[in-house]
Amino acid sequence: MNAEITTPTPTATLTQRLSPTPRGARLARRLTAHQLTAWGHPYDTDANHTAQQLVAELAANAVTHGRVPGRDFELRLTLLPEGALRIEVSDARGDRQLRFVTEPDAEGGRGLLLVSLLARTWGVAERDVGKTVWAEIALKQADR
Repeated sequence: MNAEITTPTPTATLTQRLSPTPRGARLARRLTAHQLTAWGHPYDTDANHTAQQLVAELAANAVTHGRVPGRDFELRLTLLPEGALRIEVSDARGDRQLRFVTEPDAEGGRGLLLVSLLARTWGVAERDVGKTVWAEIALKQADR
């Protein structure tokens, strides 16, 4: 029996390192909007808005909770052949676990709840240094 396992190859990728500051997080969102427009999902589409919101949450978490002095965070956007977008935000801090805030009076901590609602799937991958939080959205369905 000759079973062949294939891994989908991305059709396009953007990778950018950004400063772990609020300005870097804002730039990540703007880069996402611009890149999706270049890939055929204009600024005013649901797919572009959803991707921007996911990047905003993940980048804000990287800047707020994953910051290590002198280390950038990384944004990676990958178009997948099945009409999906994979968003990855990597930071240098691997010692902090992700957590969901459940206290109703808490001022923050609801970003991952938003990610879980917007993304079709999401998760965390450990790296040699730090971690990558990733999320995927369907682009074609989101634009309808």
